[in-house]
Amino acid sequence: MNETPQIDEAGLTPLATLISALDLQMHLGRISPRVFTETESELAALLHSAAVYDLGYLTRIRITGEDRVRWLNGMVTNTVQALPQGYGNYTLILNAQGRIQGDGYVYRAADHILFETDRAQAPRLLAHLDHFIIMDDVELLELDAETTTLGLAGPQAPGILESLNLPIPETMGFVTAELQGIPITIVNAYSVLVPRFEIWLDAKDIAEVWRILTEVGATLAGFAALESLRILEATPLYGVDMGDRYLPQETNLTRALNFNKGCYLGQEIVERIRSRATVHRTLHQFELNGPLPAPGAELRAEGDDKAIGGLTSAAHYALPGLPRTFAIGMVRIEALERKAVITYPGGQAVPLDAPPALP
Repeated sequence: MNETPQIDEAGLTPLATLISALDLQMHLGRISPRVFTETESELAALLHSAAVYDLGYLTRIRITGEDRVRWLNGMVTNTVQALPQGYGNYTLILNAQGRIQGDGYVYRAADHILFETDRAQAPRLLAHLDHFIIMDDVELLELDAETTTLGLAGPQAPGILESLNLPIPETMGFVTAELQGIPITIVNAYSVLVPRFEIWLDAKDIAEVWRILTEVGATLAGFAALESLRILEATPLYGVDMGDRYLPQETNLTRALNFNKGCYLGQEIVERIRSRATVHRTLHQFELNGPLPAPGAELRAEGDDKAIGGLTSAAHYALPGLPRTFAIGMVRIEALERKAVITYPGGQAVPLDAPPALP
């Protein structure tokens, strides 16, 4: 690693500017390490020990002004007014027709709010939000490339933080701290299978923080291993598994919806769906008995002449005790309810009730 990162050069994350001769690829709006050694070993670290990884493709929009809480509460599907300071939640942003325009996390601080999303979504969402600032005392500012984020995940991740005398916030909480004199913010992030943390920091400090975390035992992981973990956890990704044609209830992202928060953009459609249960399709996790499918592979069911959906993300797992293939896809609810045999080109897609238990 070099000592001084070249910030955001040619679309690279601050970490990617420090690394040479690795597999660097575009991911969610920035060029980031895809793999360091091999995806399987990096995924094994995420599942069974601890791994550190680049999250420089995330960005945060800083929201200030006297009306920030009331205004943002009317723009997102989850609560902002009832969100305690020092905590965050996952939310969707809709249009007036109730279609999903994007997603992210809201973090409430004492004098501002941060909205975190990926850099592929940020310009469009920033314009969308700015359009609805009318007479409100609200200012939006996307944090520049002088800040960045690292991730730390795995069963041993809490122990690594404790060994560095760092605090562990409650789930979805965030706290400021110092790592050997370097100011950071630690977020106890959402995760299904393993503990997961985000570390917000100045880009100028990333080489030193990366070094510290690896020296205390965290394995390096690229975004390919994170993608495998995401599919294993059945967490949909905006722009891949869902987009602006989808309604919130079609995604199964109930953690993003708050039905007691008052009015917000698109709420009328969300409430109508809740009262009438009118959605006919849903995102679902499958185990595949067959080859790894091409993106968009059709799903078909016995008794249907037409496709009943399609697979959006898939990954094969060659770990000990987990030689299996899993996928996420959109499927007609009716086919799930009648327990139809569902197939895709070359194999069978078995619906799962929950993500698989780790071996």
